Amino acid sequence: MISQRARYAFKAVVALARAKPGEGLQIRQLCEQEKLPRKFLEQILLSLKAAGYISSRRGRDGGYELLRPADKIFIGPMLRSVDGPIAPLPCLSRTAYRRCDDCRDEASCELRLAFARAYDDYLRKLETLSLADVMKQSDSTPHGSTAALEPLPGAV
Repeated sequence: MISQRARYAFKAVVALARAKPGEGLQIRQLCEQEKLPRKFLEQILLSLKAAGYISSRRGRDGGYELLRPADKIFIGPMLRSVDGPIAPLPCLSRTAYRRCDDCRDEASCELRLAFARAYDDYLRKLETLSLADVMKQSDSTPHGSTAALEPLPGAV
């Protein structure tokens, strides 16, 4: 399950991707449009800025903008930039590997084996699924429809 922080980051990045090119969104606009708490959003935007996903301009005409096109923003790395490792177990993490404290043997660990394949499929999808892919499906799905639950292009 993703954190509330990751959910808010995702909503903010989608809103920025939908903004007119060259016109940044002010934090007030993001908060109102996406119903996000300002203090929390400020921290999230700083993380996204530090990771190179967004830029900010001060002043009356300032605001936040994406630094990359939506088809170059992949969901896994973006979530990791605000939330840290996304692996269900530390021994499966590709960015913050750590052997589990109670593990006798990783090769035969039932817990690791139970999650490894599913996590590999999940991670492979998150690493290749772009923000543009998600937005495209959202735009083509009628509101209130369960069609949004259909697999995204290339889903495993």
